[in-house]
Amino acid sequence: MARISEQEAGGRNVVAFLDMLGVSEGTNDGRQETKDDGYDVLVGGKLFTGYADHPNVLVKLSPSLSSTAAGRYQILYRYWPHYRALLKLPDFGPLSQDRYAIQQFKEQRAIADIQAGRFDEAVAKVRNIWASLPGAGYGQHEQKIERLRDAYLRAGGTLVEA
Repeated sequence: MARISEQEAGGRNVVAFLDMLGVSEGTNDGRQETKDDGYDVLVGGKLFTGYADHPNVLVKLSPSLSSTAAGRYQILYRYWPHYRALLKLPDFGPLSQDRYAIQQFKEQRAIADIQAGRFDEAVAKVRNIWASLPGAGYGQHEQKIERLRDAYLRAGGTLVEA
């Protein structure tokens, strides 16, 4: 479960969307080992300890693909210093990771869609950030929108009627 309060996040739907991302990214889907709701997961499935800063571990996933993705939302190290300074984040802890992801929602102009329950529209707006989202186009495994919608609803999110 996301650590940010509904009030600070901007509502229950935003928290549910964060929880859905944990499922989508595979960091908090019930199959991945984690000691902290996915906030402690490195890309590839190993865990890291300590939240003082982004772990910045380069993981070789295949002969042609390496990544520094870490945490519940699989944040790449190359972006972390900018957002840590911008958002004045004290560490790489769960609350900082939540705030980082919400900033991504805002920058992609998806926050209003998330808050209003326009789930599919919001996913389409942020899929360029998270390779696991349907239609991301990074050549990695993409989740099915139905599975993610279900995870969002189970997390307490609501959908607007079309």
